[in-house]
Amino acid sequence: MFVGPVKRFDQRDDMFRRSNYDPIVMKWKKQFTDRDGSPNKLGYSHEFFPLTDAAWYIEDHFAMGNVGSNKPGLYAWESYDKNTINSPKSTLGPEELTRKVKNAAAFFGASLVGICRLNKLWIYSHVVDDLTGERQELSIPEEFQYAIAIAIEMDYNHVQTSPSAASSAATGLGYSKMAFTVGLVAHFIRCMGYAAIPSGNDTALSIPIAVEAGLGELGRNGLLITEKYGPRVRLCKVFTDMPLIPDSPKYFGAERFCNLCKKCARDCPSQAISNEGKCSEAITASNNSGILKWMINPEQCYRFWGANRTDCSNCIRVCPFNQRPGWHHDLVRYFIKHVPWSNAFFLWFHGLLNYDNQVSPTDL
Repeated sequence: MFVGPVKRFDQRDDMFRRSNYDPIVMKWKKQFTDRDGSPNKLGYSHEFFPLTDAAWYIEDHFAMGNVGSNKPGLYAWESYDKNTINSPKSTLGPEELTRKVKNAAAFFGASLVGICRLNKLWIYSHVVDDLTGERQELSIPEEFQYAIAIAIEMDYNHVQTSPSAASSAATGLGYSKMAFTVGLVAHFIRCMGYAAIPSGNDTALSIPIAVEAGLGELGRNGLLITEKYGPRVRLCKVFTDMPLIPDSPKYFGAERFCNLCKKCARDCPSQAISNEGKCSEAITASNNSGILKWMINPEQCYRFWGANRTDCSNCIRVCPFNQRPGWHHDLVRYFIKHVPWSNAFFLWFHGLLNYDNQVSPTDL
């Protein structure tokens, strides 16, 4: 909900870019990448990191969406295939084009896909190239009127080991799948004669685009809560001039449940998630003001990553929406959506069954 002026976010202010120039955050980054300093406990030994490194391989070497916008590779704004340059523009109407794009996205690996009109407010005002340190103003050509939002499910079993290197592997594989899927979707659109800009964490904010495309609701943990997978997804998107039919935002009781639950706040090792109500004022340089939401503290979160020597997914692991599909969990989702007075019971039952307990990496 907009409650004040909202400025386009400068990518220079996100925590990962700040780790390249902010002295305090740079120290946390050095700790984060120091594997020799990893805690001597289960899930942090060197035997667990090869899986993590392999999971990140496509993102790190063939996509580089975490490095900057419009890099050569899967997130490039233009195709390497010369055959697509002269591809005739499809004569299909918006309804059929929408169906084909969604089917293609699912075929290429999307767990969820939705469409919205591109709100330029979510495009970064400036982007930073991590390789050169160059910061430049960003604009998207006006003909790009639509955004295709894609969610990629992360592995449930590995997320349940958070915080550990095994959980980090689930994150890395999500990023690599993002790059693979969104790169193919963009190429599919180009082959149909339209332009496409694939995007991971680069170029634009993913969560508000995903909300507007009907993939889920914004949760207390600052993540997108989807009805089917909860927050256990990674997000990417494609901007295009292809005429498409937008979806509508989808509400299924997640925000209402978050008001009651607070598990993510209690189980956050850095206490970066608020136990309080929503606000619209930024609490760090890495927040954006003007939107009423639960503000997280990314500085406290990233400080813990540094001390922990790997990332953390506790706020995903403990979320009651983080359950694998099945008739009993689907039934609970139905009650949360349609019978809100039952939320307290299901929250109690979730804890009784120990769904939010950490799993040992040796059990994988």
